[in-house]
Amino acid sequence: MLNKVMLIGNLGADPETRFTQDGTCVCNLRLATTEKFKNRNGEQQEKTEWHRVVLWGRLGEIANQYLKKGARVYIEGKIETRKWQNKDGADQYTTEIRATEMKMLGGGSGGGENYNRSSSNDTGSFPSKGGGGAGKTNDPFADSPDFGDVPVDDDIPF
Repeated sequence: MLNKVMLIGNLGADPETRFTQDGTCVCNLRLATTEKFKNRNGEQQEKTEWHRVVLWGRLGEIANQYLKKGARVYIEGKIETRKWQNKDGADQYTTEIRATEMKMLGGGSGGGENYNRSSSNDTGSFPSKGGGGAGKTNDPFADSPDFGDVPVDDDIPF
């Protein structure tokens, strides 16, 4: 079985963050995805879907720190439905995306960083400031030498 979601959209509001009793971060996002298409008459149409996205732990902390209303973001995760009870004791259901990966897209604060829960990003090596500034890059290979003179048939076994 497969339960996988990939979304690219814009935040409809600033992230809402809270912490569990044991100190785990839970960050909620409202993400809008917009589809543009032409109807049968050839007129341009637009349809927007709103998604609830939940980011846990360090991923939620990063989202809270770098994302703002209007930010464009790539989210990867899975669909989950939770059951809970309202004030009157009636059962309620919420369907949301539980994010496992996030990539900030476009310009603005933090553009271009990629974060995911399953990688070794828990080392604290996150940028201390958002990227996207003029002349500033968070690319760890920006100062690497140019390997343009390596021949195509170099016998490297990979």
